Amino acid sequence: MNETTILPVDELGELAEAALRASGVPAGDAGEIAQVLVLADLFGIRTHGVQRIPQYVDRARLGGLSPTATVTVERVAPALARVDGGNGIGPLVGARALAAAVEGARDAGIGAAFARHSNHFGPVMPYLFQATEQGFAAIIASNATTTIAPSGGREARVGNNPLGIGVPAPGGDPVLLDMAMSVVARAKIRQAAKAGESIPATWATDREGAPTTDPAAALDGFLLPIGGYKGYGLSLMVDLFAGLLSGAAYLDHVSSWSADPGRAQDLGHVFILIDTARLMGSADLAARMSDFAGILHDTPPSDPATPVRLPGEAELAAYRRQQREGVEVLREDVAALREMAAGSA
Repeated sequence: MNETTILPVDELGELAEAALRASGVPAGDAGEIAQVLVLADLFGIRTHGVQRIPQYVDRARLGGLSPTATVTVERVAPALARVDGGNGIGPLVGARALAAAVEGARDAGIGAAFARHSNHFGPVMPYLFQATEQGFAAIIASNATTTIAPSGGREARVGNNPLGIGVPAPGGDPVLLDMAMSVVARAKIRQAAKAGESIPATWATDREGAPTTDPAAALDGFLLPIGGYKGYGLSLMVDLFAGLLSGAAYLDHVSSWSADPGRAQDLGHVFILIDTARLMGSADLAARMSDFAGILHDTPPSDPATPVRLPGEAELAAYRRQQREGVEVLREDVAALREMAAGSA
């Protein structure tokens, strides 16, 4: 059960791209989508990696998204772009929005892109990594299906909206924070339900708002936000930027992927990039980032077995290891992709 296998990075990317092409996604688009999802797997974020491809394709078959969508970019100001995803596959919309923000930041020092008519775009980490690799500090966020009740409420009105912040470190590792607003992602609760396992009572509530250890009851209820009302407030503000300002759906106007897979979600994303070279030289930034990291790494740990780490260190370690040794993926996910690539799925 849940057996894994190891594939070289290039092989996994080629397989993901082939599965998408065989499902009607144009070749160039398939490559961009595969790149985002393979990066997710490299970082160890398997729930948002290539295993999402069959789900994307199933939604396309039901009419919930378009595998051949044309993503359009409108530059409304020198450093500001509006991206219309055309109800396309989310990682494609995300990749194009990131490129639009990069263009603005290169020209003006800071660039922003607001995307609408999109879908689930994977985790934020791949976009942060790509941005910081090019020397940009980044703030990236998306809204999502409503799974969190507002503080004091008994109905889900707010999404578990992911937010990412990244800062580059020339010659070293960037600092990358990728977080959703719930204590855990809904995908982890689904995994527990599939495995027949219980969950901690701090993860979610049932439909009446009472904490539960039953993953089925949790999936029928609400996710608990980090920090109580603070997590609720942060998620709300992400939706104002990624959903409302982008022109996308927001709050409970966002359609549920699981409840109504044949309906367009109209998710929104926001990408804000800063060209760090406009603020200081590469050597100066490298020295300051090294000092910053050193102060934290030198903190005496409360448990010697778990030293202090910076956000993203675990994911970057997984990235480097899997680049060398191959990517660990579930056998069932590889089999599904191979079936799709053969055109028999």
